[in-house]
Amino acid sequence: MPAITLPDGSVRHFPAPVTGTAVAEAIGPGLARAALAMKLDGKLVDLATEITRDASVVFVTRRDPDALELIRHDAAHVLAEAVQALFPGTQVTIGPSIDNGFYYDFARNEPFTPEDFPAIEAKMREIVARGAAFKRRVIDRDDAIRFFQDKGEKYKAELIQDLPKTEAISLYTQGDWVDLCRGPHLRTTADVGPAFKLMKVAGAYWRGDHRNAMLSRIYGTAWRDQKELDAYLHQLEEAERRDHRRIGKEMDLFHIQEEAVGSIFWHPNGWRLYRIAESYMRRRLDAAGYQEVRTPQLVDRALWEASGHWEKFREHMFIARVEDEDKVLALKPMNCPCHVQIFRQGVRSYRELPLRMAEFGACHRYEPSGALHGIMRVRAFTQDDAHIFCTEDQIADETVRFVALLSSIYADFGFPEFKVKFSDRPAVRAGEDAVWDRAESALREACATAGVDYTLNPGEGAFYGPKLEFVLRDAIGRDWQCGTLQVDFVLPERLDAEYTAADGARRRPVMLHRAILGSFERFLGILIEQYAGRFPLWLAPVQAVVATIVSDADAYAGEVAAALGRAGIMVVQDLGNQKINAKVRTHSLAHVPVLVVVGRKEAETRTVALRRLGSQAQQVLPLDAAVAALATEATPPDLIRSM
Repeated sequence: MPAITLPDGSVRHFPAPVTGTAVAEAIGPGLARAALAMKLDGKLVDLATEITRDASVVFVTRRDPDALELIRHDAAHVLAEAVQALFPGTQVTIGPSIDNGFYYDFARNEPFTPEDFPAIEAKMREIVARGAAFKRRVIDRDDAIRFFQDKGEKYKAELIQDLPKTEAISLYTQGDWVDLCRGPHLRTTADVGPAFKLMKVAGAYWRGDHRNAMLSRIYGTAWRDQKELDAYLHQLEEAERRDHRRIGKEMDLFHIQEEAVGSIFWHPNGWRLYRIAESYMRRRLDAAGYQEVRTPQLVDRALWEASGHWEKFREHMFIARVEDEDKVLALKPMNCPCHVQIFRQGVRSYRELPLRMAEFGACHRYEPSGALHGIMRVRAFTQDDAHIFCTEDQIADETVRFVALLSSIYADFGFPEFKVKFSDRPAVRAGEDAVWDRAESALREACATAGVDYTLNPGEGAFYGPKLEFVLRDAIGRDWQCGTLQVDFVLPERLDAEYTAADGARRRPVMLHRAILGSFERFLGILIEQYAGRFPLWLAPVQAVVATIVSDADAYAGEVAAALGRAGIMVVQDLGNQKINAKVRTHSLAHVPVLVVVGRKEAETRTVALRRLGSQAQQVLPLDAAVAALATEATPPDLIRSM
């Protein structure tokens, strides 16, 4: 007689084993219509699952986050059925849900193309409209292998052969179509709904191994309703419009080429943007009591072995062998072991703590070429890295200071809000559990002191300590994890860092690893896309162009440019023969924030006409007033606060 405990604490008793569907019907017709799946003692399962014991049940409706993953999972099954109906002889392989959608890999002599999508989508809508129930059955392993072999589905048969012997083999049917799947699923194909769209095709090796057959992968997106789908498609359009690679070319910021894969060639405009951000960060760190250092690029493997990074990150390191010295050096993938070496020079006293050590550290990490993406995913990058050496009692105060600094910096760059994730111990880690208990407890207490609300990100901590991840949301709703704060009791022990305590004893410092921007390159890419290239004046690499209407104004244009330059404005002149409308178009495409237009009238009256990027209107001001106004607007926010 199962007793079913519901989320409100009430208990329902049933005289015999009962399905989730029957429980929902017993509660009421509204829930019976709305329930798509259930969580049985916390595990997501089909509504048709039989409950044979006392258990807690939470029903999943379309509005619940779990429903979205189920919709996408089932959409993949619907896609596979549609493809096999339209293209006989195509073999199905695997088709999981992913962020924002799903995909399915197909084995077919001729790859799919986007031109196939209309027919496939139409067939998918037929399958959804049919509303066939998803039905699960467990089958003997050998029978399952024979079943798929007889159907000509060698990939499915291979998957079953490689599953653990202890794993039950389950098949799901939707009408007459059958697939190998662990589940769970929605009630019927109709629950997928109409809010889906096929997006692109790509090649994919079977099981990700280049030695295996190339499959044809179809990606799709699926959502709970049309409104969500439309919003996502709009976000994709906006992302394309804001793509930092395209805007970077328009603004002449950088380029990347095959002779230096994963590294950036910064052009003058791009390097100016980089230096603006770097100078701003340096001022903020100086004011916050950080001491800037510089550490070597090439470091002997012995240090990486001692720190534990060689074991954990060796595959991501670039190695240099010095033959005549029989040495193996690594280009540093991170800065922390080198900062410990500076801390270890001389005798450190508790009076020096907290010691905040910062570096704009150039790092190198191997990333597969297929994972590289503009300046956002590279092999050579610079971290706004810092390590705070402190006592255990100082962790909370330093966390408060760090969160306040990070919040202010993000707001200055145009990100007033962010989320925080707490990442606790990973399965593979350094240090004893007791050390991790202390570190996690200290970080939780620090969050409470700093007033930081967080969501748990289980098992995603660094190998040496738990961490906070600071996640920005950009103008079109995308999330970017940038800042981190990590509490580390392990590395100071492994690298023998010590200080003299007040009682004369030698003690280990705690090491707080922290970054705000993360990678400069990636953060600049985020900024380009956040503003779609239309930077606030203080960030713009070229802040103003002085453009002439007639050549008679060339001399006055030189005076205007000189006055702006003396006021700290990054300005260039356009004295070309083109008409002013052509000049406006040229500099608008280059995303120059302010066009300073001068002609005979402006030269005679010593005025200028200011035209803002994206506006047809212009403002006529006396030269001195225009210079003063632009100089104020171009002042970085931290300097404005200090005035």
